[in-house]
Amino acid sequence: MKFTKQGQELAGFQMTSMMDVVFLMLTFFVTISIFSQWETEIDIQLPTAETGSIPDRLPGEVIVNINRVGEISVNQVVLTLDELLGKFDRLVKLFPGHPIVIRSDQATEYKHIVGVLDTCSKAGISNISFATAMMDEDSESTGSEALPAASVGTLP
Repeated sequence: MKFTKQGQELAGFQMTSMMDVVFLMLTFFVTISIFSQWETEIDIQLPTAETGSIPDRLPGEVIVNINRVGEISVNQVVLTLDELLGKFDRLVKLFPGHPIVIRSDQATEYKHIVGVLDTCSKAGISNISFATAMMDEDSESTGSEALPAASVGTLP
């Protein structure tokens, strides 16, 4: 005769914890997509490129904007290069290999772009893309498209 001990419960799958995790992930990705849209609404005239492809947007990718006077902004907050380095250091500790997209105005002096690239190098970031606007076949593009249209790949 087979006896079962009282108080012993059969193992089961707890759905409550799973639903909590799914809800938190959904909230996270919705929030990140909103921040990503804000970054591309900044008034920057992107340079154009004849070649390139539209890369897949990654959730949480960091977009660094550089306007025509050289101001650097991330998440609509203007930063100095030292502040940017601090943000990048924290990013690398949490998410190594995280992608960075640099959006600079076509009238930005190159020294400002080099400053951001040097900051990425100091922080150990090598997954860097440059946003450009695709050129129209009939005429030159104005460079006002919001999404990155060409990727220059990763830097060594």
